[in-house]
Amino acid sequence: LQGDIVTGKAFDNRAGLVVMIEALKRTKTKSTIYAVAAVQEEVGLKGAKTAAFGLDPDIAIAADVTIPGDHPGIEKKDAPIEMGKGPVLVLADGSGRGLIASPQVIEWLVGTAKEFEIPVQLEASDGGTTDATAIHLTRSGIPTGVISVATRYIHSPVEVLNLKDIDRAADLMARSLETASRYFRDEA
Repeated sequence: LQGDIVTGKAFDNRAGLVVMIEALKRTKTKSTIYAVAAVQEEVGLKGAKTAAFGLDPDIAIAADVTIPGDHPGIEKKDAPIEMGKGPVLVLADGSGRGLIASPQVIEWLVGTAKEFEIPVQLEASDGGTTDATAIHLTRSGIPTGVISVATRYIHSPVEVLNLKDIDRAADLMARSLETASRYFRDEA
């Protein structure tokens, strides 16, 4: 559209897939990393449930999109997130029925963002949820975070996002994968 802003269909969840692939290209670590492109997120988080159970990871990051409040039809008080202001870290979603990120996960992601000077936004939403909900409730619980990209008009053929947010989200994921062992000494 203009500058780094693009439109297209199905950025939810294609944006998360791009973030994951780009992060893997940028990550330098000796830790074992599993990358999963799960299916059926919109109809019950089914792929995330089976993948998390089968892999049983020590920690996890889900990549997705979230709804910004920087356009007509949504009030800032309902969605204070903005496109172009960096990736979004989910503190809780689904009014607490979904993910409630552990303080250790938030410390890890926010600490990594600060260390590498990556701007982030924090979100607690009453709307939907992500694969992180299924992952963090698997087995005895898996510490899970979400790195989202602010995307307008999700679930429509004209979704809109800022490519800088994709780049910063991928960078944050890569740097977080590299710093995980500092925050999760016994797990990562």
